[in-house]
Amino acid sequence: MKTFVAKEHEIEKGWYLIDAEDKVLGRLASKIAVILRGKHKPIFTPHMDAGDYVVVVNADKVILTGNKLEKKIYYHHSGYVGGLKETTAKEMLLRRPENLIKLAVKGMLPKNSLGRRQLTKLKIYAGQDHPHQAQIPQKLEI
Repeated sequence: MKTFVAKEHEIEKGWYLIDAEDKVLGRLASKIAVILRGKHKPIFTPHMDAGDYVVVVNADKVILTGNKLEKKIYYHHSGYVGGLKETTAKEMLLRRPENLIKLAVKGMLPKNSLGRRQLTKLKIYAGQDHPHQAQIPQKLEI
C-alpha cells in the first residue's frame, strides 16, 4: 500500500464565511488556521497548500477574555533607532480590527513561504458586507 500524496491540481478549494460577532479571538483564530491549512480535509498534506479560502465578517465585534483588552500589547518597529511602537488590543480593535484577527491567525500558521501563501487566503472585514458574494461562500458556524 502506498501513501497518498495530494497534487496541486487535485485539490479543490472552497470558500467559507465566518461571522466573528461574539466569538472569542483565540478560539476563532485556531478554527480559521485549521481551515486555511487544510487540516479539516482527508487529503491534508503538510507541504501542500490544501486549505480553503476564509471570509471573516464583523471583525470589530470579536471578544477578548479577561483583561486582554487593556493588558495585551502588540509591538512593531519602524526601522529607525528608538522606533519601537506599541499598541494595546483595545486600540487595535478600534482602529484596525482586521489586524487583530490576522495577527492571531498568522501566529498559528507555519513560519515559512507556505504559511505566508496560506495567509493570503484569509479575507477579513470589519462590517457585515464583503465583496466575495460571487464565490458563494458556505456559512460556517464556530
